[in-house]
Amino acid sequence: MTQELHGVIVAHAGLAEALVHAVEEISGVRGALTAVTNTGCDRTRLEERVLEAIDDRPGVVFVDLRSGSCFVAAMRLRAGVPDVRVVSGVNLAMLLDFVFHRDETPAEAATRAGEVGVQAIAGG
Repeated sequence: MTQELHGVIVAHAGLAEALVHAVEEISGVRGALTAVTNTGCDRTRLEERVLEAIDDRPGVVFVDLRSGSCFVAAMRLRAGVPDVRVVSGVNLAMLLDFVFHRDETPAEAATRAGEVGVQAIAGG
């Protein structure tokens, strides 16, 4: 992979921005992630926001829920942009891992993110 992957977080309200801020504070890596919110927009505008955020770069779109407007917008983008993959159920652990492994293909990075995200969840 010649170009480092870009991550886009698409979430409800201020969640995406909070996750980007947390990752940057913890990792020191800046500019690897872009936050997109669904606040104040309809489906068409949300899809435009996601497309603008990915900006024709290879990457992974992380969404908060595997349903609803954020997921639908990401999947519609995925259908038209071959170098983008979608991961649902975003969490801090998967994002922290992602910013340090952006040299993989989008498919490899998405698989890795899913695995790391699941490993980070524990019940007690």
